[in-house]
Amino acid sequence: MSERRMKAVVLVSGGLDSATALAMTRAEGLSCYALSIDYGQRHVAELKAASRICAALGATEHRVMRVDLAGIGGSALTDFNIDVPERETPGIPVTYVPARNTVMLALALGWAEVLSAETIVIGVNAVDYSGYPDCRPEFIAAFEQVAARATRAGVEGRPLRVRAPLISMTKADIIAAGVRLGVPFADTVSCYQADEAGWACGRCDSCRIRRAGFAAAAVRDPTRYRK
Repeated sequence: MSERRMKAVVLVSGGLDSATALAMTRAEGLSCYALSIDYGQRHVAELKAASRICAALGATEHRVMRVDLAGIGGSALTDFNIDVPERETPGIPVTYVPARNTVMLALALGWAEVLSAETIVIGVNAVDYSGYPDCRPEFIAAFEQVAARATRAGVEGRPLRVRAPLISMTKADIIAAGVRLGVPFADTVSCYQADEAGWACGRCDSCRIRRAGFAAAAVRDPTRYRK
């Protein structure tokens, strides 16, 4: 009888970071159960991208769950009355979505329990990023402690790991790793205000960081930018 492959629930947004995290986890030989969240964001292009990426990178299963964070508001990504900034702003930008990563990890944790998965993977980064508080190593470590105390597996001595393999990598390093692993970056969508076809604005914070990353990695940027 063959040895059971370890399982991981991987959060896949449709952007280049989560795509690379999925590819890295697959390369380790884990069975990857990909989870995307429809949280009421401005566009669904990234969810369509997530579906393409999961198929291309061999996810065992891909699910999309729905949560109404637009009902809370408070972010330019969920409230159309708040403009997406097109230049750098001081402090935490209005594109920060309150509780988003906390909610996403909680849903991943629930599915991981049902699957008897050992690991949850999230593609957050704390080097070339927008300064969101829920992308920092301290947050990941704190959520892993929550997972250990709030689950059957945890109290029975089998706590889940919460991994953020990109947390200390530059965007250029992430792109270089993705290229080595065959990530189809042309299929990813990072733009905060992409159109329905996934074409990027080229001006928002996410577009600026993405474009600079490809330049620093000396890799051709395959992003489709609107004129």
